[in-house]
Amino acid sequence: MSSVIAQTRFSILDRSRIREGHTAAEALRDTVRLAREAERLGFHRFWVSEHHGVPGVAGSAPTVLAAAVAGATRTIRVGTGGVMLPNHRPLVVAEQFGVLESLFPGRIDMGLGRSVGFTDGVRRALGRDKGAAEDFAAQLQELLGWFRGTSPTGVHARPAEGLTVPPFVLAMGEGADIAARAGLPMVIGDLRGREKMRRGIDHYRAHFRPSPWASEPYVVVSGTVAVAATPEAARRLLIPEAWSMAYSRTHGTFPPLPPAEEAERRSMTAKERGFYEAGLAGHIAGTEEQVADELETLLKETGADEVLVTTSTHDQEALLDSHRRLADIAGRARAAG
Repeated sequence: MSSVIAQTRFSILDRSRIREGHTAAEALRDTVRLAREAERLGFHRFWVSEHHGVPGVAGSAPTVLAAAVAGATRTIRVGTGGVMLPNHRPLVVAEQFGVLESLFPGRIDMGLGRSVGFTDGVRRALGRDKGAAEDFAAQLQELLGWFRGTSPTGVHARPAEGLTVPPFVLAMGEGADIAARAGLPMVIGDLRGREKMRRGIDHYRAHFRPSPWASEPYVVVSGTVAVAATPEAARRLLIPEAWSMAYSRTHGTFPPLPPAEEAERRSMTAKERGFYEAGLAGHIAGTEEQVADELETLLKETGADEVLVTTSTHDQEALLDSHRRLADIAGRARAAG
């Protein structure tokens, strides 16, 4: 078993996807249940995400959900992947993470993204426009300043000031450059665009400036990893997300995840079929042996320090089994090392 896998941390990001036939409340409880299982299996972190006005996603308040996850677990690191900083005032974000760190000391991560609302309607409801993302670097520095007590306003963020909550930048587009110049760890995806991802990582490492938050570059690669007893079963895990993504690309809204068998039976236009097939490609999926080989290639290509698994599917038991099999791959690699 690969020594490079043995040296890598494995973590989970759960987006609280709503499943057809199930409620948003069930999706949130599934997230908490999955976090408990991730802790039992030895995953390093468990993160939750921020989406607004999306029919297929229940996770709209990541710091609230992170509190529930941290309260239901004991040792795993808990955080956000991420809080979308352009949607919020940095002071309020600092206060929220200050509360989390005060309640669960030494376990909280602050993953930060630069996306704004998915649609014009959501952006209007948030009081933001597309241009809000252009100020991300300044928003990031303001947020970090609240923890260090350097705000020129004379206001102090309570209880955040003086606390250390590790910040991570979700690197989409310009994010790699912002992470490098701020001297912060970087989370980059997705696995379907390997060449673009490698360019982002190379740029990040080349331009990294040490900071009080990180003395050297730290790279987390994120994407879908599906492990099952057979290649066909692993592919089945990918189908609900691929169908829902194809639907969102052609209808403008992301729906709940259908069962794989149901999705395969649905008729699609040629355009939808193209998005669907693209959505099935490029992920790490297969048996334990196949996934171990693909992970080894990915880690050698990127030199990543950590893998953040973002898999979503309709069959929750199959998803739990996939995570168990991935944990077993990592565990066997460490035992062999």
